[in-house]
Amino acid sequence: MEYAVELRGVTKIFPGENLKANDNVSLHLEKGEILCLAGENGAGKTTLMKILYGLLPPTSGEILVKGRKVEIGSPLDANRLGIGMVHQHFMLFPEFTVAENVVMGMEPVKGFFAYDFARAKKLTEEVISAHHFSIDPDVQVKSLTVGQMQQVEIVRMLYRRAEVLILDEPTAVLTEQETAAIFKTFRALADSGRSLILITHKLNEIKQISHRVAIMRKGELAAVRNTGDIDEYEISRLMVGRGVELTADRGPRRPPKKNPVLSFRGVTVKRHGQERPLLNNITFTVNAGEIVGFAGVAGNGLGVLEAVLGGFLPLSAGRIFHKDRDITGFDSVKLRREGLAYVPGDRLRVGSASGATVIENIIINQRRRFSRGGFLDRRAMDQFAGKLLGEYNISGGSRRRMDSLSGGSIQKVILAREIVQYLDYIVFSEPAWGLDIASSRYMYDQMALLRESGAAVILISSNLDEILANADRIMVMYRGTIAAEILRDSFGSAGTGKEMGGDIKEEIGAFMLGIKTQARQPQYDGEENRG
Repeated sequence: MEYAVELRGVTKIFPGENLKANDNVSLHLEKGEILCLAGENGAGKTTLMKILYGLLPPTSGEILVKGRKVEIGSPLDANRLGIGMVHQHFMLFPEFTVAENVVMGMEPVKGFFAYDFARAKKLTEEVISAHHFSIDPDVQVKSLTVGQMQQVEIVRMLYRRAEVLILDEPTAVLTEQETAAIFKTFRALADSGRSLILITHKLNEIKQISHRVAIMRKGELAAVRNTGDIDEYEISRLMVGRGVELTADRGPRRPPKKNPVLSFRGVTVKRHGQERPLLNNITFTVNAGEIVGFAGVAGNGLGVLEAVLGGFLPLSAGRIFHKDRDITGFDSVKLRREGLAYVPGDRLRVGSASGATVIENIIINQRRRFSRGGFLDRRAMDQFAGKLLGEYNISGGSRRRMDSLSGGSIQKVILAREIVQYLDYIVFSEPAWGLDIASSRYMYDQMALLRESGAAVILISSNLDEILANADRIMVMYRGTIAAEILRDSFGSAGTGKEMGGDIKEEIGAFMLGIKTQARQPQYDGEENRG
């Protein structure tokens, strides 16, 4: 049988790291099929797809496209063979229009050298119209929602006549409504004869969208199953090698006593020359012993809120209090001394020094503790780091570089460092982004333990499942404001709204997209912050 793509005995070894990322993997993709590729972090699925897309060469094995053996040395080769890839982090230029992004690298010209803007728009419109996308080719990408940016990436690949589409975590930052819309697009593409490979950790989405699921573990192909013949628990068992409890039982949730730890009062952040504030009159309080979740679509204030909480962005107005102490204007160093613990969304650029070792990252905020007469006590550092690595089950040793670890291990190193220095409040931003089931569950368990110990926990996430599973209160962000505040009493473990009615995820998604609004208490009208 002739397949759209076939991998035969693909092996990838990274000699410098003595790591076999892929071990004799054989896998095929049929025409018109949606195949989900699942596995823990470090299982080898992304490496395998990078080989198929020409970003990495295989150590051994072969690739066939439509029954013909091919060599794929670059993404350009992959495009010529009809293979496209949409990465988890979009490869778009925000200042350019949709059409300019779509045709980039394959720009139409008139005469010999002149860029043909009109034809670029026309060609883009033809692809958009043929596949019923909802984007305007003349609009700048920076003004689009995340779901629309996802569409632009797919249109780029279709413009290049891709017959096989690889999508890395395609719904990671989408709302329920946007996910439903993109799944409709995926099904239409498959119905038209295109083949799709989705890399995803979301078990419910594997069941919802795919025809088959291929499960990788430790570089090997553990199983390939028809999706209708396997349930979520069996998928997780094959991924991890053991049974994993998929839902977290956090026990009864009693409302915390009013013991304010962190308070925002009328916090506003404006950018020079921009009329609409990035944050607009934000007021909330986080008490000891509760998890307050902030949900929203990218571009609606979550990243700005994280930057303010981390001390990286000054306020235009409003005040911030840690208990009774005014900490407005404190930078990240002062906030650390005040008690901030912080697990950032960007693990490599903000959360760690990627070129430094694990041990250097762990003691970075506690260098004085290990200083003896102006010199670092290496033995004490080793003992301290070794203890944390053992407690948090971090493999690889303290002397490895951070950027050589898997995403889950990097997150655990940061978590271990932050919890050991935590005083009374901690910020988590996208804590399970790209993590596998076991690593995500571990992160959530640690979050729950902090809550039970009396910590004030702030959870910032675009993943509604994550918010619903962990938060005691949910603040929904839209266009820099808190569009709704939802208490845990309003939703149950099954995810069905009680007071609000209907599916709570759809309700929150409607607030996130500005479709619905909720009357809230009047916001604090603080004086402008001149400091």
